[in-house]
Amino acid sequence: MKKYLTFFRIRLLAGLQYRAAALAGLSTQFVWGTMEVLIYRALWREHPERFPMGPEALAAYIWLQQAFLSLFALWNWERELIDSVKTGAVAYELTRPMDLYGMWLVRALAARLSRGLLRAAPVMVLGALIPAPWGLRLRVAPAGFGLFLVSTCLMLLVVCAYSLLVCALTFHLTDPNGVMVVSVAAADLLGGAIVPLPFLPEGLRKFAELTPFGAMQNVPLRLFGGDLTGAAAYRAVGLQVFWAAVLIAVGYALLRAGLRRVSVAGG
Repeated sequence: MKKYLTFFRIRLLAGLQYRAAALAGLSTQFVWGTMEVLIYRALWREHPERFPMGPEALAAYIWLQQAFLSLFALWNWERELIDSVKTGAVAYELTRPMDLYGMWLVRALAARLSRGLLRAAPVMVLGALIPAPWGLRLRVAPAGFGLFLVSTCLMLLVVCAYSLLVCALTFHLTDPNGVMVVSVAAADLLGGAIVPLPFLPEGLRKFAELTPFGAMQNVPLRLFGGDLTGAAAYRAVGLQVFWAAVLIAVGYALLRAGLRRVSVAGG
């Protein structure tokens, strides 16, 4: 375990060096969040009765979505891992005294956390300066906030496990780009990136909540805003645990199967 923690710390510190990129992303995310707030605010004024979420919960969802974008954006793939499989450079990784999947998972977690740590707090502070009800406000009790933190950790694990599943598929595919494009499109629609899941038609919403995409940003963002409470909140967190376990197991199995049949430079 110590070697994984050391590797995690090294990758985390390496990711924290990219401050200029974080600053550029910070300005983009604040502008994008402001634009979304203005759009929903205009729609709310016209037809408030059609909104499945209150303005406070919706505002919390938008600002937290921008703050934590680096944690759950599926389009932010670990391209180095995929390229290492395609080029055969993964052979160097196999010489390390570590399980390859465990090393990949630690690397993915560190990369997303480093990018998120540089951007989350400034976006949240700027969002909190927006006047109510369209600014960022904490709308959950202390117990609910604890569940939010647990859900955020599970969300990060689900996202990383899903991205590594695609990386593992690279061993079995000539080119994984098609799978990557479809995965991103599905995640944007079913994960709440385009619109929060409560805004989807009832049938599609229920289906999305049962998929691994619904176990990503949808759960912690709605918990923070107070839109997901009670038994429904615990069921959603339970599904996160389920999907994290399933995706890790499937990704690990695919990786092991790929390693058994891989050939590097004829060896």
